[in-house]
Amino acid sequence: MNTKVCLISVYDKQGIVNFAKGIRNAGYKIISTSGTAKLLAENDVCAEEISDITKFPEILNGRVKTLHPAIFGGLLANKNNEEHISEIKKHNILPIDLVVVNLYPFKEVISKEHSVDDAIENIDIGGVCLIRAAAKNYKNVAVVVNPLDYEMAGNEISNNGEISLAVREKLCVKAYAYVSDYDITIHNYFSKRFENGFGNKFFIFGEKIYDMRYGENPHQNAAVYKTGNIDKNFLLDSVIYEGKKLSFNNILDLNLALNVVGEFKEPSCCVIKHTIPCGVASGKNLDEAYKLAYKCDSKSAFGGIFGFNGRVTEYIANELNKIFFECIIAGDYEDEAINILKKKKNLRILKKDAGGLSSGEYNIRKFSGGFMIQDEDKRHLTPDELKNLPVVTNKKPTGEEYKAMVFVEKVVKHVRSNAIVLAKSDETSNHTVGIGSGQTSRVDAVKISIMKANENKCNNEDNGLTYGSVLASDAFFPFRDGIDEAANGGISVVIQPGGSIRDKEVIEACNEHNIAMVFTNIRHFLH
Repeated sequence: MNTKVCLISVYDKQGIVNFAKGIRNAGYKIISTSGTAKLLAENDVCAEEISDITKFPEILNGRVKTLHPAIFGGLLANKNNEEHISEIKKHNILPIDLVVVNLYPFKEVISKEHSVDDAIENIDIGGVCLIRAAAKNYKNVAVVVNPLDYEMAGNEISNNGEISLAVREKLCVKAYAYVSDYDITIHNYFSKRFENGFGNKFFIFGEKIYDMRYGENPHQNAAVYKTGNIDKNFLLDSVIYEGKKLSFNNILDLNLALNVVGEFKEPSCCVIKHTIPCGVASGKNLDEAYKLAYKCDSKSAFGGIFGFNGRVTEYIANELNKIFFECIIAGDYEDEAINILKKKKNLRILKKDAGGLSSGEYNIRKFSGGFMIQDEDKRHLTPDELKNLPVVTNKKPTGEEYKAMVFVEKVVKHVRSNAIVLAKSDETSNHTVGIGSGQTSRVDAVKISIMKANENKCNNEDNGLTYGSVLASDAFFPFRDGIDEAANGGISVVIQPGGSIRDKEVIEACNEHNIAMVFTNIRHFLH
């Protein structure tokens, strides 16, 4: 019986010594690159160096180690092909049965401060070739790229003397996924440097986290994946205290909730329903922010999701337990708040710092036969920028109204177009009072925002009317009718991009109604 051969060449040495001891005890001969061979020898595991087999030293500071016919002939030979077997015998090539390889840590290197030369030196060449060759020849060769698979592979060898075809097939798929991820990471790195991230090809890569019960609706299959980013922005890295697996719709809503409250440094709360904010507030503390956000549209909050950028208190937990909602995500929780919330059946409770979300990701939108990519909309106005913008009306905003404008301009970009958001500010808080979202005409969005405000009586001022509030529009007003409706609701200030061919008419309408208006020149469409 021919001795089986295992080639080991690993950068990540985790678990490799124990694995190598196991296969040596099972009768495998081990061949290895110099660094791995040295580690194995130090731990009393005999391994023959590849340079002894190729009769050629490692050269170019280790850039060339395994790229040799004596290795790749042994990897690619089909043991059921007599011509292949004859050829490798003729050239004294050792057939290889198992390859254990992992690659230079390119992804980890580029996640830290580094030079381009550092990145280049951590692009693996030989290792990728070994993996691809072994995976191509999976009917004859097993390939292991993940230390987490050592136990499975070791058990197969211990029980059967070799790794079964069924397992080799699964390892083959994992191997191609591994090198694809590696190559995509390298491509995306250089694409960002040389092509502004939008090159002739665009690749995304994901690792499956779990299969979902269904997608947006029960008849749609779905799974959730983590992209290959090394940074800490992955939503599902949250601490999950309680609740079933998150649904497709839960994840979308939670992500939006965290993005909205992440806009603010002040203690803030938002309520999300069907990927639309229905109440957002900042306050002197989280209790105040919660009360104001919830009151904005308590009816729509039914079955929704709550997001907080701070520590949820016992008071908030007790208030939330009076209503039905699906999920809560917050930067932290008081111990008693967790205990209270856990009493609520099927509630998903997550802890995630809103500041941990990435600001450098792409927005990807699918359409039939293709997809579009764009930068995330992270633009917003600072207080100083806002005060330097042109006031195009006779009336000028007050200091408190400028405060509300800074707040509401951050909120409106998270609301579906056509989007109208009404907000107010006082000494301690900023809060929405009405939101009109996703309408096909802007005037209808204005009407709905005012209707919502009056329905929910966010403030006890003027019977809950919107008198004195600031209105933010995600895009320009095409006609003056939206301003006329705003005037009926007592709106005091309008903040909008401007740019309509009827801007003059819109400005005249504001002057007629004694409304102040500021042009931002920044559109925030969200389709």
